[in-house]
Amino acid sequence: MKRGIAGTLESNDIMITVKESDTLKVTLNSIVYDFFHTRIEKVIYDTLAELGVDKVDVVCEDKGALDCTIKARLITAIHRMEGER
Repeated sequence: MKRGIAGTLESNDIMITVKESDTLKVTLNSIVYDFFHTRIEKVIYDTLAELGVDKVDVVCEDKGALDCTIKARLITAIHRMEGER
């Protein structure tokens, strides 16, 4: 199974792991989940749509990352996954 990982578990970062899948699934664990989960999920889904990716399993371990960091990590993880082809 192809997989890509980007990011760290350091403060203000996010570790994103993506794996090939038959469906789209997003799992989000965040230290700021109660306050920002809707915004974080929107950034993830919008970025996936921009990339044309609709069949992937995304697991996010967020430590308070900004939107631009979330997007950059997700794009990098997707490219790393695709690079395994």
